[in-house]
Amino acid sequence: MMWEIRSFSFWRAVFAEFFATMFYVFLGLGASLKWAAGPANILNIALAFGFAAATLVQSVGHISGAHINPAVTFAFLIGAQMSFFRAIFYIAAQLLGAVAGAAVLYGVTPTAVRGNLALNTIHPSLSLGQATTVEAFLTLQFVLCIFATYDQRRNGRLGSVSLAIGFSLALGHLFGIYYTGASMNPARSFAPAVLTRNFTNHWVYWAGPIIGGAIGGLIYDFILLPRMRGLSERLSILKGAQPTDLNSKRDTAGEPIELTTQSL
Repeated sequence: MMWEIRSFSFWRAVFAEFFATMFYVFLGLGASLKWAAGPANILNIALAFGFAAATLVQSVGHISGAHINPAVTFAFLIGAQMSFFRAIFYIAAQLLGAVAGAAVLYGVTPTAVRGNLALNTIHPSLSLGQATTVEAFLTLQFVLCIFATYDQRRNGRLGSVSLAIGFSLALGHLFGIYYTGASMNPARSFAPAVLTRNFTNHWVYWAGPIIGGAIGGLIYDFILLPRMRGLSERLSILKGAQPTDLNSKRDTAGEPIELTTQSL
């Protein structure tokens, strides 16, 4: 843990998560605001969130992994692909970045439109259990896509990692906006809840994505394409033990070894 605190690449990665989540929330929620009467344009919202995610993965994926989402970070933690210490700082940075992005959006948006900031609304005919299940399933497919595209073992992969992730996120929005608002991201829901002071049923947007993300990560890492790691190795990663063979590379490249990905 101490070597991570002293590592510039660690703090650079934490800042990248703050910075990327801030822009993700600013752009995504901004595109979701209703400036005129009538139903929201679902395609516009889905594409905005998808393109934002794709752009930010391309921009900071090689620095922090571009999680931009506490559920994604939790999935990597459950799969022993990052230290507990790093996960805590990532999640804190994501929440702060989301609030910062929503606050800037709130400040530049006319008062009459600000009421639409809280995109996440559960359809009246859905129970809280159904809404949680929808969020879990949407996040499961999203995290599964992230694990598959980030996997450095896929030497013969095709296509763009950033676009694949963007399309996966857009797909989740196209399906889920009418159900729950298609959050798939606790930070994205937390920020407008803080600004509007409306936490009604807010736990759904934590429980669903966290459960779905964890299941998606476990399915990929233990069933679809298992990682041959022993318990001691996994515990070592979770504790943040310093690698012995790639120290110099870590400091120069700035990319955590447990988050190593193919070129984005």
